Amino acid sequence: MAIRLFPLCIGLALAQVAHAEVTSFAARSGRADAPVLVVYSSLDQPIARPMIEAFQKANVDVAVRYEDMLTGEIHDRIVRETDGGGKTADFAFSSAMDLQVKLANDGYAQPSRLPMSARWPDWANWRDTAYALTFEPAVFVYHKPSFTEKAPPATRAEFVAYLHAQGDAVYGRIGTYDIERSGVGFLFMSRDQEQFDDIWSVVNAMGEAGVKLYSTSQAILERVADGRFVLGYNILGSYAADWASNHPEVGIVLPKDYTVVMSRIGLVPQAAASPDLGRRFLDFFMSKEGQTILTRQLQIPAVNPDVAEGNTASTMRELLGGQLKPVPVSPGLMVYLDQVKRARLIARWNEVLRLQ
Repeated sequence: MAIRLFPLCIGLALAQVAHAEVTSFAARSGRADAPVLVVYSSLDQPIARPMIEAFQKANVDVAVRYEDMLTGEIHDRIVRETDGGGKTADFAFSSAMDLQVKLANDGYAQPSRLPMSARWPDWANWRDTAYALTFEPAVFVYHKPSFTEKAPPATRAEFVAYLHAQGDAVYGRIGTYDIERSGVGFLFMSRDQEQFDDIWSVVNAMGEAGVKLYSTSQAILERVADGRFVLGYNILGSYAADWASNHPEVGIVLPKDYTVVMSRIGLVPQAAASPDLGRRFLDFFMSKEGQTILTRQLQIPAVNPDVAEGNTASTMRELLGGQLKPVPVSPGLMVYLDQVKRARLIARWNEVLRLQ
């Protein structure tokens, strides 16, 4: 099922960095000694700016220090600063669902019982401590000019049938994430294994079709856009939609058998220097106003049930219903951090793709 998704240019990087990119936002009131909200986030600052500015408009005496860093560094820095007996961020926002839940489960986050807590979807709220704040699907992407006479695959069974039928014509022209190097790719593959008993037939078909593996969405999408690839499998929809909005050759399909949905998680660290400010920002992020900004200005599908108009998440729910499979915010996510299980899944992936 093809539907329009909101675009988003976000980096889901895995490597560590030595320093964050820091941006300071002075209090709108001009108060020199204004309290400072410290945010650690994997969301690029230019994209996050409308949310920060709207928060400050409602909190004129609050300054913001926004530290943009990679997901692994957010986790490691909070742990390092907390274990060292110091203070850390007041709010952490990250696309690494497993690492955010690990922080909460290991005692590095504190409960935040807010006006929206009771109404937040059960799958998106773990003990009022870790909250899913976005709603982002894994999609198929395709080269539109290659499908002028036939619709692109809309289920995994159709995807496999297409690869078998096309044979040499599509060899080397299929792309997906390298699950060894892409965190979101590993997450999507893990969920595939849980949701679809015959997932290894899909992986085998991709291997026979000479699938190309990449650690970033951009590498796949640019090849779909120029026709080097005909299909991309399990691509993060927010990236795909950004490319589709600027490259009319790129089409998007929400799989009709099931669509995995990931989220970015927000929490207030246990050792926050100003936890009340962190909760105030989280409360704004979850509010109708904040989630409307998320949807309309940041162009990321929202979770808040009150944000319906123009919300891609609501459109997806209306069209797909039970076919949507959000990744629950729960300790179950930490299974993806188990190194033995991770190694076992990657080994089978490589074996089925015949990469070993």
